[in-house]
Amino acid sequence: MKAVVYESFQGPLTIQNVPDPTPQDNGVVIKVKATGLCRSDWHGWMGHDPDIELPHIPGHELAGVIEAIGKNVLNFKIGDRVTVPFVCGCGTCMQCTSGNHQVCDSQSQPGFTHWGSFAEYVSIDYADTNLVKLPDEINDVTAATLGCRFITSFRAIVEQGKVSAGQYVAVHGCGGVGLSAIMIANALGAQVIAIDINEDTLALAKSLGAFTTVNARKHDYTPEHITSITDGGVHVSVDALGSAITCFNSISNLRKRGKHIQVGLMTGDHQHPKIPMDKVLSDELEIIGSHGMQAYKYPEMLNMIKNGKLYPEKLIEKTITLEDAITALPNMNTFDNKGMQVINSF
Repeated sequence: MKAVVYESFQGPLTIQNVPDPTPQDNGVVIKVKATGLCRSDWHGWMGHDPDIELPHIPGHELAGVIEAIGKNVLNFKIGDRVTVPFVCGCGTCMQCTSGNHQVCDSQSQPGFTHWGSFAEYVSIDYADTNLVKLPDEINDVTAATLGCRFITSFRAIVEQGKVSAGQYVAVHGCGGVGLSAIMIANALGAQVIAIDINEDTLALAKSLGAFTTVNARKHDYTPEHITSITDGGVHVSVDALGSAITCFNSISNLRKRGKHIQVGLMTGDHQHPKIPMDKVLSDELEIIGSHGMQAYKYPEMLNMIKNGKLYPEKLIEKTITLEDAITALPNMNTFDNKGMQVINSF
């Protein structure tokens, strides 16, 4: 099969012909129809993920058709249109049996623990636990945007944040995760504040449901400004970027008994950020992590998309070819794109 491959961290990406995958007895091989470019792929290419073994094929947001199937798979068949969450569970560990596949003790992640979806085919293990059948109403390109950024934001806002109508919600960082969170919180009736440093991105955030925007470059202390415009701070705040500054600001702009949701990946020097623990204590704040979403939780989100309450297709800036990914992936950290890029030509 044709695939994007890198043989060293931060090294060249090339198009190569590599062996087709074969399914495990409990797994499938999916013919990839579309796959998203995510900043997590950039982190992997940079060498920030210890699970990656070289040479490697990135890619973890995908939609496609089952091409081959293992003998023990019960709930899917060849020809099914499917997608998959970026965190795949084993289905049998203590976390999985409690329903928390997103923190599986033996989790696998396409594009990290094994070769990913920047290729014509990708293998997924434990298919009955991890695959999600796609409704006809959702096309492949839209479905490819769901597997990482959108589901992570959905669970962060709905399950972890328990956002409700009328609440103030701040979203720090308006990349794919942040824009998804804005759309989802707005759909639930929240008053969303979008925070970023790019005016074009903030304009997009407003079009997706933010009632106001804040350019962090224009304020000496962003949390103070947000506290002022919300009369005491926000109920829920999301760090959708993953930096020491956005994490600190997200906690600091909460009202009493508010919730900070950490969604943005913290790597390198940002892994152990400064936290205003005095405020956490005195105001009884909650600090909550959010890491993906279980496959069996997809129906609520898919129904909201089918019913027109969520429209992830509006997050797509452009579709590109597999060859385009060679230059697009290393540039993910420049934040030049205002929306998501999706590979749909192989």
